[in-house]
Amino acid sequence: MNEHPAPTVDDQEGGLRAEALAVLRELTATGSAGFHPGQFEAIEALVARRERALVVQRTGWGKSAVYFVATRLLRSRGAGPTLLISPLLALMRDQVQAAARAGVRAAAINSATAHEWADISAQLAADEVDVLLVSPERLNNPRFRDEQLPELVARMGMLVVDEAHCISDWGHDFRPDYRRIRELIERLPSGVPVLATTATANGRVVDDVAEQLSGGGAVTTIRGSLARDSLRLGVLTLPDAERRLGWLVQHIGSLGGSGIIYTLTVSAAEDTAAALRAAGHHVEAYTGRTDPDDRVRLEDELKQNRVRALVATSALGMGFDKPDLGFVIHLGSPSSPVSYYQQVGRAGRGGGTADVLLLPGREDPEIWHYFATASMPDEQRTTRVLDALGDEPLSVVALESRSSLKRSALTMLLKVLDVEGAVDRVGSGWVRTDRPWSYDAERYGRIARERVAEQEAMLEYQRGTMCRMEFLQRQLDDPTAAACGRCDVCAGAWYPREVSAEADGAARSSLDRVGVEIAPRAQWANGVDRLGVRDESGAPLGSRIAEGERAEPGRALARLTDLGWGGPLRELFAADAADGPVPPRIAQACVRVLAEWDWSRRPAAVVSVPSLRRPLLVRSLAEQLAGIGRLPVLGELDRSGAPGVEPGGNSVFRLAAVWGTLRVGRELAARLEALAAEQPGAPVLLVDDLVDSRWTMTVAARELRRAGAAGVLPFALAAQG
Repeated sequence: MNEHPAPTVDDQEGGLRAEALAVLRELTATGSAGFHPGQFEAIEALVARRERALVVQRTGWGKSAVYFVATRLLRSRGAGPTLLISPLLALMRDQVQAAARAGVRAAAINSATAHEWADISAQLAADEVDVLLVSPERLNNPRFRDEQLPELVARMGMLVVDEAHCISDWGHDFRPDYRRIRELIERLPSGVPVLATTATANGRVVDDVAEQLSGGGAVTTIRGSLARDSLRLGVLTLPDAERRLGWLVQHIGSLGGSGIIYTLTVSAAEDTAAALRAAGHHVEAYTGRTDPDDRVRLEDELKQNRVRALVATSALGMGFDKPDLGFVIHLGSPSSPVSYYQQVGRAGRGGGTADVLLLPGREDPEIWHYFATASMPDEQRTTRVLDALGDEPLSVVALESRSSLKRSALTMLLKVLDVEGAVDRVGSGWVRTDRPWSYDAERYGRIARERVAEQEAMLEYQRGTMCRMEFLQRQLDDPTAAACGRCDVCAGAWYPREVSAEADGAARSSLDRVGVEIAPRAQWANGVDRLGVRDESGAPLGSRIAEGERAEPGRALARLTDLGWGGPLRELFAADAADGPVPPRIAQACVRVLAEWDWSRRPAAVVSVPSLRRPLLVRSLAEQLAGIGRLPVLGELDRSGAPGVEPGGNSVFRLAAVWGTLRVGRELAARLEALAAEQPGAPVLLVDDLVDSRWTMTVAARELRRAGAAGVLPFALAAQG
């Protein structure tokens, strides 16, 4: 095992500075490069005094230069390799490339490179790796945690935590696995320096991160001004989604360079990209649905200016580095000033100027509320997860049938419980530990209140009561906050406000597209038998839905999150909206969906799903579609009460909630039989208001097929997501 050099202070600061400066100039390939204020001070704390340091500096300041230069200097003094914990694959790729420029040998181990561990391990054993980059999630990979990490800890020369605000649940991008870093720090040998870096931490986050870094010792905090002199900020409020998109269609070509257009949802990103491409602009969508290989390709195309812009969700955030990014536009507002500062910080990092414009929407608060509540499971469901766990490992799939939580929320909850010691990961499953644990309602309440305060602050930012940059700095508790003199509050609107009739028409035409496919389910939810779901003979359902009992591919008018028809549909489905006949404009749009539907055979009749909340809406829609299509209305299925299973939740619970509640009554069965005799092989159109999990349509289609329907074509006004 390598001995760690004793922590000493360089007697000649000038010698250390000159040595560090030479490495910096290799890194930047610039012979005249110098340190920004605070950079050398951080390097000195790490190399000369082997301290623990927290660096809070604006994006583009050069935090990576600190840890690459420090690594070179520590390695030259006999230290072991640096372990760099980095949150995103894109960030790792950039960091490996930057390390090579500084003469630092770097390797990354993450979900995309796990198969390369044998090679990386051999390189580490041969002392051929200066920096090993790992994702925070890797810290809880059983093999890495138990077999590989202990050896790394024993040899480690420095620990670096990038994007350190993720450690804090007060941070805008909290990731539970970052909490494991505290345990890692406690295991470090004496004299191993630790560096944490972030550009987006307010005072509360700084205190939280410093406390976790300290391990009972002191932490040196180096904090600089977060002002971004290269950014020109503005907010333009327009009346609706069509007008906002029209503004982009007309004015994106006048913005300098290439950039990023952020949206709040995947649907909005896809709709915006399609509209801009139709108008002749070279843009691509980049979302959580984008294939990992395509993400790499799209990032490279933006870096090489081969696209005008990427229309992205927050999936393109931390880690993307394009120094000459010319603009960032938000079509819809992030929920907090801190996350907004982080996203706009992608622009203007290379010394040039960049334009940043926010186009907020009336629907933004509703979207904020959805994401905020979806990420915080309540006490009852948390207790249910713990009660389901024992000494034998259970997989996430098995836990779904015991918890009602959706998989993403369940996975997040397990990570939190793991970090807090209540559960442990064993192989691909989870067990409960014997450590006492209780639901911290007070803590979750504080976090929820903080999120509401952040949302209110974002609305205040939009109102423009003070300089835009100063406002963001104050939200980050930056003591140097001052008016920038460039934003639209300080200097007046720098952006055009008008939207031409031509651009407005192009946007409206694009957003007027109708029709979203409802993919039929082919398999039953795994584990649903645990909730008492059986077929008519009392046997478990099995895995596959029989071919003769499935629905065919269906259609919805639009997604609730769509920029176009999503708006009118959200109003129709609002919690306080009264039930009533389908509005004529929406009914006409539904007819267009039917007209464009490429079904193999036209439906011969209409059947509706009985709605508990909107019976008039569903019946009127079925009647209007039948009347326009000159089709008979056969009626609706019978609905009985749910079998005592909690509604909502994950796929397993949603299937159980609807199973046994829908039946084909005698009159409907007789009409289906008559239809089959008159038009053999003809399908029926099954009408409902809203499709989410697709289980209502799936179960209803099964009942209709078993009653004699040759085929079932599901149709809904709206689709979730």
